[in-house]
Amino acid sequence: MNILTFDVEEWFHLLDFDATRTEDKWDSYEVRIHENMERVFNILDETNTKATFFIIGWIAKRHPEVVKKIAEKYEIGSHTMTHQLVWQQRPEVFKQDVDASIKLLQDITGRPVKYFRAPGYSIRESEAYAFDTLAELGIEIDCSVFPAAHAHGGMPQFPAAAPSIIEHNGIKMKELPISFAKVGGKNIIFSGGGYFRLFPYSLIKKLTMKNATYNMAYIHPRDLDGGQPVLEGLPMARRFKSYVGTRGAEAKLRKYLTDFKFTDIATANEQIDWENVQTIKI
Repeated sequence: MNILTFDVEEWFHLLDFDATRTEDKWDSYEVRIHENMERVFNILDETNTKATFFIIGWIAKRHPEVVKKIAEKYEIGSHTMTHQLVWQQRPEVFKQDVDASIKLLQDITGRPVKYFRAPGYSIRESEAYAFDTLAELGIEIDCSVFPAAHAHGGMPQFPAAAPSIIEHNGIKMKELPISFAKVGGKNIIFSGGGYFRLFPYSLIKKLTMKNATYNMAYIHPRDLDGGQPVLEGLPMARRFKSYVGTRGAEAKLRKYLTDFKFTDIATANEQIDWENVQTIKI
């Protein structure tokens, strides 16, 4: 089972760069979301692929036409309102932020929002309260768990890179975590973001075949934008992580979706035997 998701962000939505971390200056940057989404739509049309889109509320507020176009053919989820790391917010602020994004997306599309992904996979064990909050706000499936070490969070001790049930305070949440493949005894993330841009396609294809049971791919529109500006003042290491492979990623994704059949979360949800997946208490 291969699931395709997109995190709908602008090219400057980098989490660990102070100049663009908050929305104070976002309106001053070039708008590239329209052309980047057209690129995504074209790839999906050409490969006849379903996908789920996690949308930042800030994008939806400024460009509701983008959300409407996504919703014409694809399903949507929340990626919060202001794209902040969960562990950098107080619980009440996190709730207000997610609630605002859900209400806005529902107002624009007229459809319920049932899926969520945290920016930077920033729900750690210490932020398990977030799952209670998501359930309270009507979220049915979360896609925030990164079952490995991650610069912005991650849950290295999470025991399954597969569909699971998370239980916290007696509340249960369906979880579709990021997938990985074991290489030399190490967990290797390969099917999304910078990992997808960096690794050669031959390796991605090999690891995807190894992950035939469950594979979660996550792509940002900016991952495919080889012509995007380089943010001034970005440290060299962060510049490499943010821009490596962007010029070849569009062709790589088109090849990926041609070689493998991907689907959206709704279809995956129907195919998963949730009664027999692992329940993980946090």
